[in-house]
Amino acid sequence: MEDPERIAREQTECDIANNNTEPPTGLYCKGTYDTWLCWPHTPANSTALAHCPEFVPGFSPELWAHKECTSDGTWWEHPDSGKPWSNYTTCVKAEEDVSEVIILFQTGYSISLIALLISLAILLYFKSLRCARITVHINLFASFALNNALWLAWYGLVVNDADTPKENPPWCQLLNAVLQYALLTNYTWMLCEGLYLHTVLVSAFVSERRLVRVLLAAGWLLPIPSAIIHAARRGAANDPFCWADEGAPRPELAVLVLATVILNLAFLCNIVRVLCTKLRAGGGAGVARPSATALHALRATCLLAPLLGVQYLLTPFRPSREASWWRAYEYVAAIITSLQGLCVAVLYCFCNGEVLAQLRRRWRILTFRPRANSTTNTTVSFVRSGGAGGGDDRV
Repeated sequence: MEDPERIAREQTECDIANNNTEPPTGLYCKGTYDTWLCWPHTPANSTALAHCPEFVPGFSPELWAHKECTSDGTWWEHPDSGKPWSNYTTCVKAEEDVSEVIILFQTGYSISLIALLISLAILLYFKSLRCARITVHINLFASFALNNALWLAWYGLVVNDADTPKENPPWCQLLNAVLQYALLTNYTWMLCEGLYLHTVLVSAFVSERRLVRVLLAAGWLLPIPSAIIHAARRGAANDPFCWADEGAPRPELAVLVLATVILNLAFLCNIVRVLCTKLRAGGGAGVARPSATALHALRATCLLAPLLGVQYLLTPFRPSREASWWRAYEYVAAIITSLQGLCVAVLYCFCNGEVLAQLRRRWRILTFRPRANSTTNTTVSFVRSGGAGGGDDRV
């Protein structure tokens, strides 16, 4: 952990230890401290070994890290950073290597992002689809696309670069803060989907234009306080590793997520109750039966609302790395989490009857090719008016 007190204490201890140690004869690399471990004076063209630090999540203290001293008596420098580099890649046990899980996350987020971008292109292209419900869908897709793009950036710039979490630069902390905001917008916009359905199907008279304005504000602005509180707490605590956290979700984030999931489930239960009442009434006088598109949106929301809360509900049951089913849990969590965007795109766009009808209509227009040699026989009648008492001549 990048704890300033620990670093200052261990830096002093390392300096004292190296000053009290007789350096080797000939060329050697001077002992140094890299904020994680203290490295002793090391002869040129040799390797220094040290037990892995136990305070780094995922590291096994019984394993060894190493640092190369080159033949000219200088510590080996990483070609990308140009700075002396200590090799901690050997501090993770092979059975605890999560590289495959990370690849699974990246693959799932990439597939979801492509599906979401295609869905957004379809909904924005067909102007005939524009309505309040589609506007809510578009914003839901946009929030998931933003979240997936930021996760891909996080894995590419932070997780796959061992030096970035260690250095903990401000830009990666900012990326984490924006990522948490984007994640919260997924839940608030899912809540907006449920609130829209509840308002339209339960309330008889409502201004959809005013409702959409309220939902736009709630979907994008409601997560801001929680995201700011989260960033402020992490910054004040000077948390390391780009604020990465494998533990339970922070309260300021979990409260909003659980509130949106619970409210959505309450909305859906009431919607189902109202729909059952209307369907039993059989569309009698004064009772409007729900439309097919509204029922489809309801089914999609019923499926997605519990799905979005799965990872938060499963977090308390996350096993330790020593558990036999730890890896299975990680694979399942990666699949469920990364493919949520794909589920949103499939349920709200690719399985939407209105969207499919527009695509079929557009396909027929693009593939229609009239035959050049085709002719149409047309019978034309000419009427010639005769004189008085004369009949009409038809040609």
